[in-house]
Amino acid sequence: MAAGAAAGAAAGALAAPAPAPAPADAPAPPAAAPPPPVALPDTPPPAPAPAAASLPPPPGLPDALRPREGGGYRFAFSEETLPAATKAGLALLGRHYLAVPGRIVVAAQASGPTTDVSAARRLSLARALEVRQALIEGGLPSTRIDVRALGRTADAADQVDILPPGAAPVGTQRPAASAASGMPAATSAEPAPEPAPVTPPAVAR
Repeated sequence: MAAGAAAGAAAGALAAPAPAPAPADAPAPPAAAPPPPVALPDTPPPAPAPAAASLPPPPGLPDALRPREGGGYRFAFSEETLPAATKAGLALLGRHYLAVPGRIVVAAQASGPTTDVSAARRLSLARALEVRQALIEGGLPSTRIDVRALGRTADAADQVDILPPGAAPVGTQRPAASAASGMPAATSAEPAPEPAPVTPPAVAR
């Protein structure tokens, strides 16, 4: 009996169907295509900033600071100190040039003494430094101002030139006509070299 039951169980086990295999993982869906590029409207490049030498003068600039040929401004400076109106005008120029990149050159001259070149150079340097200080008080950083002490030049003038970026250096303007002949004044074939800029000490603000 026991042997027959075992044989029957074995036969039943052989007759049972094998379990179905597990289904394979379905493949991942393909990645979505990227959206088409968006056409942006054509925008013109920003307009370049106007050259400092061609900027109109700031409102309220005194008549003493007159525009010079070649760009920038020129004024007479023969007193020991700057007149109040000129000093206020220089402060206006200091604020005016704040928005313009580049360096500002202060070129000062002295008409004398005629027999002492060194003294004339020192006098022009003192004038240039005073003008530099007035520009600083208007807001222009001292690190953007170059000082040139020209001393006594062929013009024999007591004057200062404020030269923004792009302005013609002193001595390169169109020569004035001779009063006697009506012809342009003679100029040397090789102008004298311009003195190197002077680096003044920093001014505490």
